[in-house]
Amino acid sequence: MDMTANDGGAFTIRRATHDDVEAVQRLFRTTVLTVNAADYTPDEVADWAACGDDEERWHGFIDTLHFVVAVDGAGEVAGYASLRGDGYLHSLFTHRDWQGQGVATALLGEVERHAVQSGISLIRTEASITARPFFERRGYVVEAEQKARARRLWMTNFRMWKRLEQTH
Repeated sequence: MDMTANDGGAFTIRRATHDDVEAVQRLFRTTVLTVNAADYTPDEVADWAACGDDEERWHGFIDTLHFVVAVDGAGEVAGYASLRGDGYLHSLFTHRDWQGQGVATALLGEVERHAVQSGISLIRTEASITARPFFERRGYVVEAEQKARARRLWMTNFRMWKRLEQTH
């Protein structure tokens, strides 16, 4: 799926492969340490970023989740999203240089389309303080504020959900 970012740069959404693991790991770490640093303490983002260090775990996500990446014209990963078969949105991250360019919106749209095609009528996720407004603008509802454990620290996030329109 070819898309154009708000700044005119082009990106494509495709299924993730094992060759993407290193780039996805790097994007996760960089995004958490920079973008999420606006809403969490330095200790919290360091602890959260460390959750992405296990390379085998990423390979498992690619094997078991509907895992898609947005790549720019040079083949660099600009963002990624993953959805479990039960409708749990496991992740949605956009590279710091692609924030506000439509990448996350396109990835979420792709995941929601996949969910509808798979018969999933409800998506649930746990959104960071940073991501909550993004999800709310796209029709997600906060179910509860909670504390979730990263590696060793407990951090605030929000259980959110959205009911999807089923096409017949």
